[in-house]
Amino acid sequence: MSSKVFASVKTYSKKGRLLQKSDFQTLAESRDLDELITRIKNTIYNDVVTELPKPYSSHGIESALREHLADIHYSIARTAGDSNIFNAYYMKFIISNLKSILKGKVLGKTQEEIESHVNLHAEELIKQRDVVIKALVAKDFEETVASLNSVEFGEEIAKASALYNEKKNLQIFDIYFDKILYKHLGSARKNSRDLDASKLMGLDIDFYNLLSVIRGKFWGLSEQQIQDLIVTQTSTAPKELLGRMIAAATIRDAFSELTNTKYKTLIPQVENELDAIAEFEKAFEMEIYNSARKSFTKMFSLATTIGIIKLTDFEVRNLAAIAFAVEQKIPTEITMSKLILGEE
Repeated sequence: MSSKVFASVKTYSKKGRLLQKSDFQTLAESRDLDELITRIKNTIYNDVVTELPKPYSSHGIESALREHLADIHYSIARTAGDSNIFNAYYMKFIISNLKSILKGKVLGKTQEEIESHVNLHAEELIKQRDVVIKALVAKDFEETVASLNSVEFGEEIAKASALYNEKKNLQIFDIYFDKILYKHLGSARKNSRDLDASKLMGLDIDFYNLLSVIRGKFWGLSEQQIQDLIVTQTSTAPKELLGRMIAAATIRDAFSELTNTKYKTLIPQVENELDAIAEFEKAFEMEIYNSARKSFTKMFSLATTIGIIKLTDFEVRNLAAIAFAVEQKIPTEITMSKLILGEE
């Protein structure tokens, strides 16, 4: 059996076991974390939470879920071939840890405090712990940045720290680390001959580029600074469009540039800029989610393998969000409105 066929069969069986909206509703209605764990044990996530020590915390639950996600991603990538694409997507685990470390160092947290937010399971699977460990044991923010100087994305991290020092906004680390991830994805996409897979990756790249432009404008970055955030462009969000959005006088004008694009239905309708950005981000993630679901129309396609990785990623994010909401006693309807879910 070829690896492509095997990977495809694997992804279809995983798709059949994805949780439904009603499952998430039941979980979100849990009164506390003990009840949530009991309910999770009635789903395919039983093995993931069985070993969790008490007292439960949303953070512990999220960490176990991320390990599970890394395992799924790793096993699919090993059978699917086309490793460049899966390696690019897999980077998000390493990037997530580095974000936590740098933000922790900036906020002056101790190594122990930062460690509790770092899970090295994904790095252990690919035998690449060194970079993260080096950053973790550095004594302060400056030393952490210096420790990452020699890695392939050291230059981006140096830019992020310089811009952070100027703007004092922690989200700058999110965007610059995401840039590293999407840069890799852009390169992998360029070398892929699978049209359906290419479309899915293009959607992710557009999501990053368009949101980076909007966020950059919101933070008051210069046109040059915003330009530096952009990664490889696509035909659906080309250089000219991004250029016009960067040059637009206001965020509302920047969104208006999307009127004649495939993303016109995602233009937010609220006036408040912060709300508009959040609405746009959620609408775009729904677009990515729905495209991942539609990728299952063609058997033995690389797109289905990318699709299942995305759908599982959304599922794990939803479960982590529910754990946090249950812990914080957030009402069920608010929790449900924040999740990325399809219609049943």
